[in-house]
Amino acid sequence: MKILYALFSYLLGSIPIGYILLFISERKDIRNYGSGATGATNVLRIKGWKYALPVSVLDILKGFVPVFFALKIFENIFFAVICAFLSVAGHCFPIYLKFKGGKGVATAAGVFSILAFKPFVLGLVVFILVVVFTRYASLASILAASSFPFFIYLFKGKVEIIGLSLAIFLLIVLRHWGNIKRLIKGTERKIGEKIK
Repeated sequence: MKILYALFSYLLGSIPIGYILLFISERKDIRNYGSGATGATNVLRIKGWKYALPVSVLDILKGFVPVFFALKIFENIFFAVICAFLSVAGHCFPIYLKFKGGKGVATAAGVFSILAFKPFVLGLVVFILVVVFTRYASLASILAASSFPFFIYLFKGKVEIIGLSLAIFLLIVLRHWGNIKRLIKGTERKIGEKIK
């Protein structure tokens, strides 16, 4: 039962919401535009907030749902943490799109909104502040993810959740490696900049 549920967590996380919405609306493959990612930030660049907002909400739910039901059904924090990581990994490396997906941030937000709510709120504040002052979604994502382990430790979170936050931080850095290079070069696109 646990193996099937873990597989479900990965497969749910793998559903490429941004890819599906852009393909339905314009018959385009989102991976051929912008950063090539399937998440809300890239959708925002291509289609605007009308499409990016539902993508964000649904990507968050991909992380929230597996963890919520893992805790309810199995009542095991370690197993819930495994399902949490699998859902984020699914978003980043979806089996449906030959393992080329999003950056994992929104799905990770869904995960931590239930596993560590207070650290999640503080991480969200970090994200918003960085976006407001820099308009770089990538930098905001990286800094928010890096703050999670500290915030979880600050609130005396379980060691399993701290470990999860470190693993997801490394995954988010890996998925943002191209963004990091562009940030260093000064060529990273800011929120609101359209693809030329």
